[in-house]
Amino acid sequence: MNTLNNSSRRWLVAVLASGALGAAGAGYVTAHAARTPHELPAAAAPVAAPPLAVGSGLPDFSRVTALYGPAVVNISVSGMRKVSGAQAQGDSAGSGMPGLDPDSPWPELLRRFGLPGMDGRDGAAVPLRGQGSGFIIDANGIVLTNAHVVQGASDVTVKLTDRREFRAKVLGADPKTDIAVLKIDAKNLPTVQLGRSQDLQVGEWVLAIGSPFGFENTVTAGVVSAKGRSLPDDSLVPFIQTDAAVNPGNSGGPLFNARGEVVGINAQIYSRSGGFQGLSFAIPIEVATRVEQQVRQTGHARHARLGVAVQEVNQAFADSFELPRPAGALVSSVEPGGPADKAGLRAGDVILRIGSQAIVASGDLPAFIGQAAPGEKLELEVWRQGRATTLNATLGDASDQARVAERGDAAVGQGRLGLALRPLAPAEARAAGVGAGLVIEDVRGPAAMAGVQPGDVLLAINGTPVQGVEQVRSTVAHAGSSVALLIARDSEKIFIPVRLG
Repeated sequence: MNTLNNSSRRWLVAVLASGALGAAGAGYVTAHAARTPHELPAAAAPVAAPPLAVGSGLPDFSRVTALYGPAVVNISVSGMRKVSGAQAQGDSAGSGMPGLDPDSPWPELLRRFGLPGMDGRDGAAVPLRGQGSGFIIDANGIVLTNAHVVQGASDVTVKLTDRREFRAKVLGADPKTDIAVLKIDAKNLPTVQLGRSQDLQVGEWVLAIGSPFGFENTVTAGVVSAKGRSLPDDSLVPFIQTDAAVNPGNSGGPLFNARGEVVGINAQIYSRSGGFQGLSFAIPIEVATRVEQQVRQTGHARHARLGVAVQEVNQAFADSFELPRPAGALVSSVEPGGPADKAGLRAGDVILRIGSQAIVASGDLPAFIGQAAPGEKLELEVWRQGRATTLNATLGDASDQARVAERGDAAVGQGRLGLALRPLAPAEARAAGVGAGLVIEDVRGPAAMAGVQPGDVLLAINGTPVQGVEQVRSTVAHAGSSVALLIARDSEKIFIPVRLG
């Protein structure tokens, strides 16, 4: 359950093709509690053949395709989008078409052919067209797809494998999980069989069906590469990683296991070219059905909120906090008055477990909390001052306040700490929004290598609030191979691990 680093963020792209030329000439738009099928509302219970048996050899995906391929649909969207003159002409920040690669030749071709909106006028409208995939979960016309497939669209059309087309209504879309629920006016439609992503094993065969680049009902196969992936896109989803070929247009299509059950929704790829490079990510079906149920009942999805900012626990942090191993979510800040604050959580705590669910990587925490229900009571196992303790929290509603984004860890250096410190003046404390601390006037050696900057305010060392320069000096003198500094910078609080010599 690793988190991709910052240098990888610009290569994480959605697999929806959208733009003025449709799927063939479009750019890429960045994307974004477990229930079994019988727990769905009666109206949403899929009508499908019994699961296929899995033999000792390779899976028979031809049978899966024959049985459930007719329930996979092609989704085309259209609309208009206003752009500035700089966007329309293409500047250093973009190509002129939202989501289109800056090196793409299409903007210049569009300008030459006089496409509206490519003449440099501010506020000009350009066509928005794109294609994606989806699948039918209810014979009365309920279709699941990705939220980014229908985002900004004024017209959504669903095309079946028998070539019938229906105008679709978007019942609701949840950007936090990238799930959208559509409704078409049709009866007795073919449906898929829903499974359980929790039962998937790494290395297990899976099948993807969708419309890459507009080629309808394209079938690709691969294996489960990993489970519970956290991606750097502020998502609440523990993704399933596969190597099944997924390309623009596959977004929203189903991921089947060898028994013919849908276990995920293909949503994103990791690519340096915009095309498939062996890394595909699917949303677990339990996440999708939970959102679908809420959307059909209330028109929107609700997510829980704990009210903390967390970062990864690396080996340096584990050494600093005397953890047996680098695992958990390190709390770098706590929202005043929020659920975590009321539960007694504080900066420097490492959340190791929620109920029976172990928190191995920091991304596990937002994924777990995001799928919980507001008002739910949770027991947290927390590592504090070298020992484990238990806290109880009642989750809030994410709609009340925006989630605090997870932060990544900083680099570490070698040698002495290398900080010049002085007491924090009252005016500086008010400006920094802190009660007490030490101003960092100069940074050298390992602290500079770790990313500490002059002007930062040192709030705590190894989870203990700082009281003075002598206390810091004493703590460093008795520390092991590293220390963890809690720093206030630009109204944010972050932990920075510093490796000592």
